[in-house]
Amino acid sequence: MTEIPLRIGILGAANIARSFAQGVSASRQVAVTAVASRDAAKARAFAQELGVARHFGSYEALLADREIDAVYIPLPNSLHAEWSIRAVGAGKHVLCEKPLSATADEARTMFDAARRHGVHLVEGYPYRAQPQTLKLRELLNAGVIGDVRLIHASFGFTLGAGENIRLSPQLAGGALMDAGAYPVSLARMIAGTRASRVFAAAQWAGGVDRAVAATLQFAGGLFAQISCTFDACIHRQALIFGSRGVIQTTYLNHTADASQAVLKLRVGTNKDAVDSTVQTSPVNGFFAEAESFERLVRLGPASWEGTTPGESIDNMMTLEAILRSARSGGAGEVP
Repeated sequence: MTEIPLRIGILGAANIARSFAQGVSASRQVAVTAVASRDAAKARAFAQELGVARHFGSYEALLADREIDAVYIPLPNSLHAEWSIRAVGAGKHVLCEKPLSATADEARTMFDAARRHGVHLVEGYPYRAQPQTLKLRELLNAGVIGDVRLIHASFGFTLGAGENIRLSPQLAGGALMDAGAYPVSLARMIAGTRASRVFAAAQWAGGVDRAVAATLQFAGGLFAQISCTFDACIHRQALIFGSRGVIQTTYLNHTADASQAVLKLRVGTNKDAVDSTVQTSPVNGFFAEAESFERLVRLGPASWEGTTPGESIDNMMTLEAILRSARSGGAGEVP
């Protein structure tokens, strides 16, 4: 007997929702079966374009549909908490885009609501389910580069002219919340704990940060330097320095071809250092993430390759501490 796929509804019809639906379309384990928008015509056009069976003119109507098992929430950052809490209250599992919320307190409230209603709530970082990242974690766990001492991670791109929700302070926008959440999450994943102290600087415009650079200090002696920007050519790179070697990764969400799915290694401490590459499979990140989410729902947390609730809260605490430091001009503790 063929298993019924996990039936996902999307709240919102923006570009990222379209990318998610397109990425998931190849899956046999997950199916996007509904979309909702506050503009009924927009929801209808989205459904017709992407072959989605049902469309709704309100988020509430989608959440009331008993034939939907879970929802994907790609709404502006400031709306993540409200609609995640409404969705879990309706008995839906939730895959919410990063950053999970606007504050750490919101994140705690969201996870408390999910626990009360007996459903899963997770934060979406597609790169976490990518074969490239799974191999990276395998190499680090095997001690290939020894003890990790320093991480450099950056993500940035040029934001086009015109209105954009990323530039709205009311919608919890800014370069750090949009792009910087990725290197912060990568550092947290590698360190295995949250940073204890941060020092940051930012460029501000219109009430939000357009570029941020920060140093994160971890209790075990590890340092991470992260940066993000809306004003540079597109780039996404990380270097992980260990006591016996270095790993370079793009930690991409989407690897369109094999050349993008490579890890570069240098193992050795001096003249004996050996360079090599590790090839991994090119996979659409939304596809990989959605299938991991389906396994989480069907098999439990051990099958989920993304952030845990503890990691998501740590990420939000760190993002808040970075913004406080950037505003004050001084170093700050992560509570």
